[in-house]
Amino acid sequence: MTSIRRFLILVLLIAIAFIIVAAAWLGYRNSMAEVGQLSDQRLADIAAVLAEAPPGFYRTATGDNAIAFQIWENGVLEAASANIPENVQLAKPEAGYSNVRIGGFDWRTFARYVPDSNRWVIVAESTDIRNELADNIVLDSVIPIVLGLPLCALLIWLVVGRGLRPLDDLAKAMRAKRGDDLSPVTGLETPQELSVLTDSINDLLQRLDASFERERQFAADAAHELRTPVSVLKLQLHNLLKDSAQDDAGLQSLQDAVDRLGHSVEQVLTLYRLSPDQFVTNFENLDLAELARQTVADFYPQIEARQQSIEFEGESATLSGDAFAIQTLLTNLLENASRYSGNEGRIRIRTARKGNKTSLTVEDSGPGIPVEQRERVFERFYRGESDTAPDGTGIGLAIVKNIADIHGATISLGDSTLGTGLAVTVVFSQ
Repeated sequence: MTSIRRFLILVLLIAIAFIIVAAAWLGYRNSMAEVGQLSDQRLADIAAVLAEAPPGFYRTATGDNAIAFQIWENGVLEAASANIPENVQLAKPEAGYSNVRIGGFDWRTFARYVPDSNRWVIVAESTDIRNELADNIVLDSVIPIVLGLPLCALLIWLVVGRGLRPLDDLAKAMRAKRGDDLSPVTGLETPQELSVLTDSINDLLQRLDASFERERQFAADAAHELRTPVSVLKLQLHNLLKDSAQDDAGLQSLQDAVDRLGHSVEQVLTLYRLSPDQFVTNFENLDLAELARQTVADFYPQIEARQQSIEFEGESATLSGDAFAIQTLLTNLLENASRYSGNEGRIRIRTARKGNKTSLTVEDSGPGIPVEQRERVFERFYRGESDTAPDGTGIGLAIVKNIADIHGATISLGDSTLGTGLAVTVVFSQ
């Protein structure tokens, strides 16, 4: 069933049409019976008139195409209507009604005996006249009903539409809700049949809100419980490195592992914070080019430590977005570009504005990503076979994808124009 409205209208129209056909059939049967009774009575009345009429009357009567008669006296035809051949007898001399076929037509006859003069009066009527009369009666009653079917369909459409309006209002109220709005649906005209569905939806929203609140609380607790011991561990390792030989490979490896752990914790928490169903946006007009310059300035020490070069191209490009989220997107793209470009690698950032679209492109000179793996790199914790970066977590591009979804942006991966490497392009539509 694709539409309740169409289903109800179709079923009701079919039911009405069936009722009309059944009523027409019953009406036809009843009409035929009534017409037959009336016609039979008319034949008897005509026979009575002819039986009592003087001889001169019926000797000159000619009848019409629908009614015929014959008068037999002592077995001799005394008079007959002109529409019956002289050598044909309408009916046997038996009192009452009978059906005969004369000249290719069906006739209904009535015979009456007059004992005083030993005379038989036989009157006949063509059955075609009876059928035509019954058909006219039925058509006169059915045609107005059939012509009224379109009006009936319109009334059914309006009535069904009015009955389904509360369901449409509920659907509109649900579509109008923002992704982070889990408040109950209120202020709707809810009939008894729909109140169960509305209560179920509100109960589901309440349970979802409670579930998300538990997740938010878990994230806050995890941020506190994980960041603190990692910070303490970093501090202790720093003190150990100061007190030990600078070339202690074991401690240096441990510090690298702790740094990766800290980075992974921050990335996981950032991924959760920037999930489309959790993040509360604060959109404002932003200059993407200015944000890119600030992010590059903040990130430049890491680029310099790896002896990498970075280029910025573009003009002022405005968009409506959340400053924290856009800056996080830029940071993750820069981190990926720097990590995979290696020492003395190249990075290029471009911003552009065309029509109602603002684009950001970050390119690197690293190994790039094979075409067959590009669809999966946005999955959480996915790292391709060619991913050899020791400090990668497989979350950076998943965070970028979440931020793009929050802003209704699209992401595409292509080949870098720096010879080798990856080009990530994010297009924001306003």
